[in-house]
Amino acid sequence: MAGHSKWANIQHRKGRQDEKRGRIWTRIIREIMVAARQGGGDLEANPRLRLAVDKAKAANMPADNIKRNIDKATGNLEGVTYEEIRYEGYGIGGAAIIVDTMTDNRVRTVAEVRHAFNKHGGNMGTEGSVAFQFQHVGQLIFAPGTNEDQVMEVALEAGAEDVITDDDGAIEVLTAPAEFEAVKNALEAAGLVAELAEVTMRAENNIALEGEDAERMQKLLDVLEDLDDVQEVYHNAEL
Repeated sequence: MAGHSKWANIQHRKGRQDEKRGRIWTRIIREIMVAARQGGGDLEANPRLRLAVDKAKAANMPADNIKRNIDKATGNLEGVTYEEIRYEGYGIGGAAIIVDTMTDNRVRTVAEVRHAFNKHGGNMGTEGSVAFQFQHVGQLIFAPGTNEDQVMEVALEAGAEDVITDDDGAIEVLTAPAEFEAVKNALEAAGLVAELAEVTMRAENNIALEGEDAERMQKLLDVLEDLDDVQEVYHNAEL
């Protein structure tokens, strides 16, 4: 199945994340704590916690930090309680934006998110206003030049829902969230390591923005991502 070009967007996004690496630990710690609180501290029995711990290891977080935050979340140590809240809205050119937060103060968080939208040319919407434009999926993206036949064979055998070849040659594997780990592990066992592998909100249709509109959209996304309580920002803009 053919798809749109995503490779440039992925590389752009990874570059922006590298610039903000200092903030990544904070977000991973919150994800670990929420996952452990909801599903317990046993990695074998808690897939969401396993993914969070994998992220922590990939970000070079010490094992002691990981264990301490799991203990906090499961009641073995005193800690802060976070709740998850999702906000939705529109950016430049009507691009759809989802903002996932973890917060210990929802009044503060909604005020900060609304201010960011209003100040930088966006509009905060109501619950459900843009979420229908996204799919909750596992997503693995392989660089152009990866063996497409091998990716397809291994991924589909392991339970993937679809394999898409983008216009620029990148290969995208889509899974149900529950099947993400199994598919990822099968691909890695076959020597196929994705450039990007995550459970995400994937836009069904993208909006292309160029020039000044692209710059304004990037500024809005940067401001949202820099808010302390924001975990993830999803959007359907191609910049």
